[in-house]
Amino acid sequence: MNLSPRWVKYLTGMGLEAEHWSQLGPITAPDETIMDYASSHGYIVLTHDLDFSAILAATHGVRPSVVQLRADNLDPNAIGAQVVSALRNTAYELERGALLSVDPVRTRIRLLPLRSE
Repeated sequence: MNLSPRWVKYLTGMGLEAEHWSQLGPITAPDETIMDYASSHGYIVLTHDLDFSAILAATHGVRPSVVQLRADNLDPNAIGAQVVSALRNTAYELERGALLSVDPVRTRIRLLPLRSE
């Protein structure tokens, strides 16, 4: 819910499947509900919210994969190309369970479940 629905149009325009939570469930749903839904339906969560990675860490979850956008400008036209590239380059890992962080300078990936380093 913390990203604009414009991301759906951008991602689908790039040939990726995408849905916005506002079209799938109640906008007041807690993060855990969104995570459960994504996991049971094979979705990846795209978010700017750090709570989703915290849930993965606390639960040692293996699904769903989470992609965190770590940028000040979250407009798809500003960071969308980097996000799409990261999604395509890490598709194998995301299918199996990963936390992907994308910022304007780099992309980092951690496989799930998250472990203390």
